[in-house]
Amino acid sequence: MAPQHGVRQEDASPGDRRPPDLADLLTAVARGDRPAFEQVYELLAPQVFGLVLRVVRDRAQSEEVAQEALVEVWRSAARYDPERGSALAWALTIAHRRAVDRVRSAQASADREERAARAAVHRPFDEVAESVDGRLESERLRRCLGGLTPLQRESVTLAYYGGYSYREVAELVRAPLPTVKTRMRDGLIRLRDCLGVDR
Repeated sequence: MAPQHGVRQEDASPGDRRPPDLADLLTAVARGDRPAFEQVYELLAPQVFGLVLRVVRDRAQSEEVAQEALVEVWRSAARYDPERGSALAWALTIAHRRAVDRVRSAQASADREERAARAAVHRPFDEVAESVDGRLESERLRRCLGGLTPLQRESVTLAYYGGYSYREVAELVRAPLPTVKTRMRDGLIRLRDCLGVDR
């Protein structure tokens, strides 16, 4: 069934039909033509995803970034200027920028995690022990930390060794803030019980 809006193809003979022109479709999208955007999506989605995947290299993240890029194409179609290049190049530039932003964001997150891990390794356990109870020995704290679940230990370590806030820890471990708060609360309760600290 031929689309009712955007670029009409029904006037062409069956043997003379050509793929809809992307620039014309974007003009229709800029006017709010949803059927035109459906055609734009079908035309662009494979190429946008392929480009993003080459940059991001993670399939799940690439799918997310590709969707974000196509939504941006929808929202900014009115800004496309044919005199500055092809519609395909314009759309792929949006996708490439989104992909690079995601990689940079992931790298920044990895750098923060690495700094937190280095701080955890190099910071004397005595300093952490003093914050819990000045009289506790570092070996006891190390043993009690080992008794936490990996997720609890990760969150507690980032907060108390790395100095990150709950919200920053949530961003680092990519978990919802309430989940991180619960992990830390449970982890600290287990630490307190293990260390014999009275509240």
